[in-house]
Formats: sequence, structure tokens, C-alpha cells
Amino acid sequence: SAPSLLTSFLHSNKMSEVENAFRKFAIYGDTSASGNDMTGKNFSKMCKECGVMDGKAVTSTDIDIIFNKVKTKGARTITFAEFQQAMKELCSKRFKGKSPEEALQAVYGLIEGKEPGSMGATKATKVGGVERLTDTSKYTGSHKERFDESGKGKGLAGRQDLTDNSGYVGAYKGAGTYDQTH
Repeated sequence: SAPSLLTSFLHSNKMSEVENAFRKFAIYGDTSASGNDMTGKNFSKMCKECGVMDGKAVTSTDIDIIFNKVKTKGARTITFAEFQQAMKELCSKRFKGKSPEEALQAVYGLIEGKEPGSMGATKATKVGGVERLTDTSKYTGSHKERFDESGKGKGLAGRQDLTDNSGYVGAYKGAGTYDQTH
């Protein structure tokens, strides 16, 4: 009885890890997503990043076919239960020669504890002249005044020539004297 208790604990623990990964990928890139269901795009991303899709045994086409096979007709997302069904279908393709249980465990082993990476996110470039041009410590003259010591911009306060909206012409000596004379 003790070994089965241990395996059921491991299985439930493993499943919660997989479910956490499922939820993280389900909400990726969608601020309104609840994390209970996953789109085809996120399913594909998850399979790619976790190594379920290897490009040989399992391709992106296989991922799309299986996604459309397990989802309910007319739906655009899959639930966690449908996701588990998809993994059962994928594991036999990904780990040929293993028993279905071993293959499923191996696939879940790839997924658990993973979260979406921001692969391909745009990074700030520092190539060639860009670094020289964006280094505020090398600025001179009036441009130097636009930044504080740390190199952070002061915004409007850094510009000396703010417009005067008092209604008087610039450099007018008698500004503010109208009420006194009339």
C-alpha cells in the first residue's frame, strides 16, 4: 500500500506542476485570460518551449492537428482536461518505444515547472554609433542641461525656453501694469 500511496502523491504533485505550467502559458500574451483555457497559439508555444515539439517526431503541424482534434467543436480554446488528452496523443509520437504511461510521464517531465519565455522580444540595440549617441554623459552645451546626474531626462523642466503664456509680448517692460493705469 505504501508504494501506491507514494506514486499517487508524486502523480498529484507532478500534475499540479503541469497544471501551473498550463495556466502560465494559457494567460501568456492575453491580459483578459483566466488561465482555465488555452488558445492554439499558446498551446503551440508551450509545446515548442518545453521541448514536446522536436521538429522530427512531433512537428508544428502535428501540434495543430492534435489541438483541433481535442478541442470541442466550434471552440477556440482547450481546457486542462482536453490538454491532458492532447498530451496522451502527443506522448506516443514524441517517445516512440516507451509504454504509454512512461511516455506520458516523460512528456509531463518536460512541461512541469516551465513558464513562457519572452523569446524574440525586442531588445534595446547598442550597436555602432547608437551607444555613443545615447550616452548622456558626453552631451555638451544646452543638451547637457536636459539630464540629471544619473543620465535620466528631466522632461519639460530640462528645457530652459518654456513659453510664457502671460499675454504680454516677450521682454515687455510694463508687464502687469495695465490694472494700475486703468
